[in-house]
Amino acid sequence: ERIRLYFDEYVKLNKLNEQLIISPPIDATSYSITPQSTAAKYIEIKFLDSLKPNTTYNFNFGQSIVDNNEGNPFSYFRYVFSTGEYVDSLKVSGTIGNAFGREPRNFVSVMLYSIDSTYTDSIIFKRPPDYLSNTLDSLKVFEIENVRSGQYLVIAQKDIANNYTFDQRSDEIGFVSDFINLPLDSLFHMDLFLEQPDFSLGRTFQAGKNRVGIGYFGDPSSLKIKPLNINDSIQTVQSFDKTTDTIYFWYNDLKLDSLMFNIQHDKLNTEITHQIRKSKIDSLNISFNFSGTLHLNDTLRIESSTPITNINKDLINFINRDSIPVPFNTYIEDPHNIRFDFEILPNDTYKMKLLPGAITDFFEEFNDTLEVQLRTKKPSDYGSVTLQLLGVPSYPIILQLTDEKEKLVRSLNIKAAQPKISLTNLLPKKYYVRLIVDENQNGKWDTGRFLDRRLPEKVYHYEPLLDVRANWELQERFILE
Repeated sequence: ERIRLYFDEYVKLNKLNEQLIISPPIDATSYSITPQSTAAKYIEIKFLDSLKPNTTYNFNFGQSIVDNNEGNPFSYFRYVFSTGEYVDSLKVSGTIGNAFGREPRNFVSVMLYSIDSTYTDSIIFKRPPDYLSNTLDSLKVFEIENVRSGQYLVIAQKDIANNYTFDQRSDEIGFVSDFINLPLDSLFHMDLFLEQPDFSLGRTFQAGKNRVGIGYFGDPSSLKIKPLNINDSIQTVQSFDKTTDTIYFWYNDLKLDSLMFNIQHDKLNTEITHQIRKSKIDSLNISFNFSGTLHLNDTLRIESSTPITNINKDLINFINRDSIPVPFNTYIEDPHNIRFDFEILPNDTYKMKLLPGAITDFFEEFNDTLEVQLRTKKPSDYGSVTLQLLGVPSYPIILQLTDEKEKLVRSLNIKAAQPKISLTNLLPKKYYVRLIVDENQNGKWDTGRFLDRRLPEKVYHYEPLLDVRANWELQERFILE
């Protein structure tokens, strides 16, 4: 019914909910641990429900037990007991990495599921594991002790809800590809990644007077939305939100109380109805993505709040420092973005003026006069990095430059081996380099999926932090290991 752990001085519990790991897991309503608000010379574990028979339990208190006077922790104290005739003594250990980023996560749960007649892959979504450990704040090292012999699935999980089950939308996961058989002496390594959620629809909402928003989860690349109760004479357009998983359905001159949609995505084929409500009118607002300094590797764009349907180049004046017209082309990259292509010359200035009517949006609204002035820097204001790649397992690859916080700065798709790769016109600052092996040749990093036993595409990090200085070239050898 209870266990008391006695100490030779007064102790107290600190952040017990974060630090305590019980393996196998016990429901939080099935036990209590006291005292938690005062100091005492003992800690009492009281069981409010029956424990499993013939099972070895491991209570790892992490750093939660501290002395009352100075708060020094009794680090990783474990209390182990068995409800059977012997204590299981096998263990599983290894390390946890990050499938994409440079730094490993802390407080990662590592779980073992027994492979028996009741096992299915979906078990990780439904119930807690048979054995559990946590890296706590040691970052990447894990160890699960007092395990009985048998066959197991091993997974690692950044368990956001601390419920010991896998939530595909929020929890990062890693796994050992094959089942393991205990006893063994092998060390395991797992890299955490966030899966692409299975596609599902969210709610619809009135985003504007002539705009319906449809939320979704997962990859929308094959999403098709078809209105069912709109005449062909009614103009419509669709666009994606920049920051949220939402697709907008825009319409004009519509006199209906509701909209019906047929929505298809892979195996999904459904119909939904949206009741039209009053909302504010969407007005045309446009802005340049740059003003002031335009760097030599930048691309000038215009962003619009409403879908763009037409560009009149005759109403766009674009001149350089000598008032000479600059040749340019425009492209509507998506309904809300216009890209300007022109030769960006160093140590120059540019002035672009959009006269009224240069841009027409979906509602036949025109822009007001809009001006932007830009200047470019000298080549000597920038630095460069030349990389020699060694040990690349396969091509194509994606070579990326990031800042110190791993925010993407530059990305190059490289289809075949090259003696050296140069990254030029870099602002003087510090950078990291990472390399993605583009196995499916789609030009982007692809994550993994547990149910398919598919691991993420491999990512390699160049360990040194590169200090790029103006008018200086770094020569580096990136050996992939």
